[in-house]
Amino acid sequence: MTRLKDIAEHVGVSISTVSRVIQNDQTRNVNQETKAKIWEAVKELGYVPNKHARNLVANKKEKTSIRTMKIGWVANPIQAEMNPYFATIYTGIRDALAKNDYSLVSITKDELENEALLLKTIHELGIEGLLLIDQIDCSIIDYIQQTIPLVGLDFFYTDKNIATVDYDREAAVKMVVQYLVEQGHEEIGFIGGGMNETLEGLYAEHRFKGFQQGMEEAGLAIRPEWIIHTKWKMENSYEKMGTLIKEQPQHLPTAMVCASDLMAIAAMRAARENELRIPDDIAFFGVDNIEISNYSSPQLSTVEIPKYEMGRMAAKTIMEMVEGKITLPIKMILPFELVLRESSNIKRT
Repeated sequence: MTRLKDIAEHVGVSISTVSRVIQNDQTRNVNQETKAKIWEAVKELGYVPNKHARNLVANKKEKTSIRTMKIGWVANPIQAEMNPYFATIYTGIRDALAKNDYSLVSITKDELENEALLLKTIHELGIEGLLLIDQIDCSIIDYIQQTIPLVGLDFFYTDKNIATVDYDREAAVKMVVQYLVEQGHEEIGFIGGGMNETLEGLYAEHRFKGFQQGMEEAGLAIRPEWIIHTKWKMENSYEKMGTLIKEQPQHLPTAMVCASDLMAIAAMRAARENELRIPDDIAFFGVDNIEISNYSSPQLSTVEIPKYEMGRMAAKTIMEMVEGKITLPIKMILPFELVLRESSNIKRT
């Protein structure tokens, strides 16, 4: 087991300096370069800072454990509470954990990406496993995995060796494009967000990749002016769709593929306010099948994602990893299906 002495020798500083940095002691200053080296050594050497966490690591080998029955949930707090997609996933997680006497502890991205808070959050709270639905630094993920089990949902890091529960978003949006092409659409736009707020982040997002694949296989051109980057904000979808309609009234796409139902509903409002008929003038197709999509005007065609089941299976997976029943980073891909409603229900000739 790595000790403070090992880190001190690795970095070339005193044990007391290492201790002050790890405990976030503000009484004596340590320069930023030294702090960075110490935290890098903590991650590299796999240091576990307190008695409870050391017990968790040691007991993985001994097949015993001091149980806290706490699972951490890392998500954007506004998303988790306000976005129906994430709220349903959360409900699935909560129900499955509660049924097995586990408690769920909410953690913010900031708490994980601040090294001192990371140690306090995971180790002092006694969290036995972590569910991750927000994008965080890869080095932090690597460090967490050295200490406790980790399961990703709706996950960005397809190249990371992490247990995941998800759906194939590329295949889902590709199927939407194929359906629209079968309906006679040839001029199709896209509304979505990205892994970050840059245009490159949008192009790297899996739903956009599915759109791109579907268009290429159909031999259709992707027009950059018909790609709307919303940064996952409904107001951006509404405003940018309105701008597109006003700037190109004579040459608009006949259909818009939207990376989420919320983006689609906002864009449909802009279309209606500009006196476009849906789906006669322009069709819309969303992803998620949140409850409100069945009550939008018109009703929104969408992709049914098993949101509650994703949450439930993620909770089941993290519990089995904590209890040693699963040792490999399994990757679970759940099915999806198209839900056809009024917003796309027209055959173009």
